[in-house]
Amino acid sequence: MQKQIISLACTLVFVLLTGCNAQQPIEHPAQAPRSTADSSVAAPAPTGPQNFDYYLLNLSWSPEFCHSHPSDIQCSQHSTFVLHGLWPENNDGSYPESCSRAPGPSDPSQYSDIYPDASLLQHEWKTHGTCSGLTPDAFFHLARRAVHSVAVPQTFASLDKQISLPPAKILGLFTEANPAIPATSLAMTCGSNYLTAVEVCLDKSLRAVACSGIRSCRANTVRIPPPR
Repeated sequence: MQKQIISLACTLVFVLLTGCNAQQPIEHPAQAPRSTADSSVAAPAPTGPQNFDYYLLNLSWSPEFCHSHPSDIQCSQHSTFVLHGLWPENNDGSYPESCSRAPGPSDPSQYSDIYPDASLLQHEWKTHGTCSGLTPDAFFHLARRAVHSVAVPQTFASLDKQISLPPAKILGLFTEANPAIPATSLAMTCGSNYLTAVEVCLDKSLRAVACSGIRSCRANTVRIPPPR
């Protein structure tokens, strides 16, 4: 009887000792809860065309610009409508600007047909192109396509003297020359009752879309000086 008690006690001691030294299970890293620091790190902001709603193609009436900037390089070309910019816009009237410090195209001269002034090209890239989500070359190739997709009405292409027209008439001439561009996709800017630009609202594939959030010229008539 005494031997049985001793044996039972030894067995109990053995179990207690081996239980205390048993290896504990290790939690897999994938199962570990994220720390407070990890959970507070914001995901990178999305970049690319999804950050705006549409493009606003601004075609500046070069004769009006050259009236106050006669020495500008574009003025020696006696142009009519020229590209000012292809601008990302939002439907609520807001627009992104200067979205990064990414450098512009490595060879700006390849876009001299749409931007003869290299400083304007750099300004447009810094202010608007960096918000497009495109590389510099892709952005300016898109701008070139956008300009070439809009036909200048013959009334302006052959203008040899100053005329005055209501804004609705000016935009109507554009819709006549561009059947794929409805009136709702056009706007016009003016200053001191002079035509300054015609604007076209385009989606990210350069299809005409209804303008939203922008205002058009409200003058009764505007003066349109001829190319110099």
